[in-house]
Amino acid sequence: MLYTNLKHLESAADHKKAISENENVMVICGRMGPMCIPVYGIAEELEPEYKHVKFFDMEFDNPESSVIRSLPEVHGFMGIPFTIYYKNGQVVKATSSIQSKDQVKSILDKEFSAKVTA
Repeated sequence: MLYTNLKHLESAADHKKAISENENVMVICGRMGPMCIPVYGIAEELEPEYKHVKFFDMEFDNPESSVIRSLPEVHGFMGIPFTIYYKNGQVVKATSSIQSKDQVKSILDKEFSAKVTA
């Protein structure tokens, strides 16, 4: 189990439900290790600011996380966590290894810009 304050995806069915029921989804697939913990913390910090994005984590070593580990977008990734950004159920961006808050915000802003209507 991942000890984060994010919503946990524990099965492939949970993953499928999360990306099918939410327009904008960020899933961090990792462990409780030095490259992953900072990314979980960034997501926890940004969650209140990005109310139009749903943030989740998934345990990398869970066999069910093969739904992320087998994505073509992560082929060749060498470090964890794998962070996957979904828009309307489709992968729009995938990153691996540690990311800075600015890097994460840049992706969230680009891929999930909140369109404000007057």
